[in-house]
Amino acid sequence: MDMRAKDTSTLYEQIEQLVDWLAEFGKSENGGVTRLLYSDSWDQAQRAVEKYMNQSGLVTYYDDVGNLYGRLVGSEENTTTILTGSHIDTVKDGGKFDGAYGIIAGLLALRGLYEQYGAPKKNIEVVSLCEEEGSRFPMTYWGSGNISGAKNPEDILNIKDSQGVSFEASMNKLQFGIGKYSLPKRNDLDCFIELHIEQGVVLEKEKKTIGVVSHIVGQRRYNLTVIGESNHAGTTPMAWRKDAMYAAAQLIQSLIDRGKEMFSDLVVTVGQISLEPNIANVIPKKATFSVDIRHSKEDVLERFCDVIFKDLKMIANKHQTQLEIDNWMNENPVLMSEQLNSLIQTILEKKQVPYMKMISGAGHDSQIFGQYCPTALIFVPSQNGISHSPLEFTNTKDLEVGIQVLMEALYELAY
Repeated sequence: MDMRAKDTSTLYEQIEQLVDWLAEFGKSENGGVTRLLYSDSWDQAQRAVEKYMNQSGLVTYYDDVGNLYGRLVGSEENTTTILTGSHIDTVKDGGKFDGAYGIIAGLLALRGLYEQYGAPKKNIEVVSLCEEEGSRFPMTYWGSGNISGAKNPEDILNIKDSQGVSFEASMNKLQFGIGKYSLPKRNDLDCFIELHIEQGVVLEKEKKTIGVVSHIVGQRRYNLTVIGESNHAGTTPMAWRKDAMYAAAQLIQSLIDRGKEMFSDLVVTVGQISLEPNIANVIPKKATFSVDIRHSKEDVLERFCDVIFKDLKMIANKHQTQLEIDNWMNENPVLMSEQLNSLIQTILEKKQVPYMKMISGAGHDSQIFGQYCPTALIFVPSQNGISHSPLEFTNTKDLEVGIQVLMEALYELAY
């Protein structure tokens, strides 16, 4: 496939073909997709996208953490770069649109622009970001974080996955992180535009085709560990127990109850929990659980965390247990570019596309880029608001409209 040879299939057909094609890499028995960072399925997907880029006539290259780029070269010398794209990794048994759609959209937008207008004045690149989800290692936005300079090699020292494999070893195994490729930090970016499924139900409920994101909520993520004492389940009186699971249950209830009481639009989630020794007739000595806290205002996040962790320590002490708090992620709310959003809204109004301005409750790579360069995040609807699931779905017509809007924006910025 070459950008100089016009594809006779429609944009609609190309979208459906590419979505299904990319979903084959890491396809699960449930029809979902599992592509964890630096896994075999991740590597196969990146190599396949690289091949597609090459066949499309794009100039391809990797950086030293595994971000993959395809460049439509601009005609002007020493020009800046307009960047679009999204992440290639998924959650375990996730959907086939999350992240992947933004990459596919970039590929098809660049192809369409070249076929209609030839080479742009500025470089346009589509990036297949190596990681966003944090599904394998307790590290999110590794791809965009390295591009912006927010992340560096020291951040992954001593980090391991659930199987005990180190972050660094898994990266090195695929020849990344050893100096084979260029350093990931970019200094030539004019702006970043990300096209993404909403992963919520707002657009569908409001009967809108496009969401223009004004800002992305901030997030705090923690791993909390309650340390008690193991003992016999039958011979240890209730009053004398130091039950880590019982204490953890009360901590979790307090977290969620206080979240509801203090701020109506704050969300608190406990999504993972593990016990030791995890035996039916033994009182647990250790309970570890995740905490995810999100809000659109930084001061609200700070106030809630200050209050709740004082409460949690008191509850742990009441149960004669110890509480260890690992705050492994702090992402502040980020505003998107008003100038880019104004451009996108002008395009939408001209094309008479139903849209709305909205806040993103999910974190995205745009959250990292938005602190580094002008950034826009565009949403298309998610059916029933379902995401991170094999049931994740967006109508192809909505995907098509999103790509057409992206093409118009890239044309205005680069041509």
